[in-house]
Amino acid sequence: MRLFVATLLLSVSTCMAYADDQAPQVNGMSPKSAKPGQVLDITGISLDASKIDEVFLTDHKFDMRVKVLEQNDKLIKFRVPPFAKPGRLQLLLLTTGEEPKLLEVPAYVVIEENTTEIGQVKKDAPPTEVVQAKKDQ
Repeated sequence: MRLFVATLLLSVSTCMAYADDQAPQVNGMSPKSAKPGQVLDITGISLDASKIDEVFLTDHKFDMRVKVLEQNDKLIKFRVPPFAKPGRLQLLLLTTGEEPKLLEVPAYVVIEENTTEIGQVKKDAPPTEVVQAKKDQ
């Protein structure tokens, strides 16, 4: 009986040691489509700064490092770079440690065309009358 209890305690303590040292896992990213400058959320486990050093969006030709706004064990909030081009991009994570690794995560976001509304004042119009126009990029 004592041997069984000792073995059980050793197993539990070993599992607890590994529970704190889990590999980063992503469960999802939202929203599924975004415009440049918009904030996205990555959810999962082991996503804190001690495990994840940098976050990228990639089209497999160009990797864009994103600005991380908030990061903890279960969430990373980041901003889509203003220069992001329309298309489907994949999430890429750089781990920390002596041998950092790039993790290609099966999470995608579709970057939409960034259309900006600008106002133009008519030449002979009072200052309150504004004509709306769309700027093509």
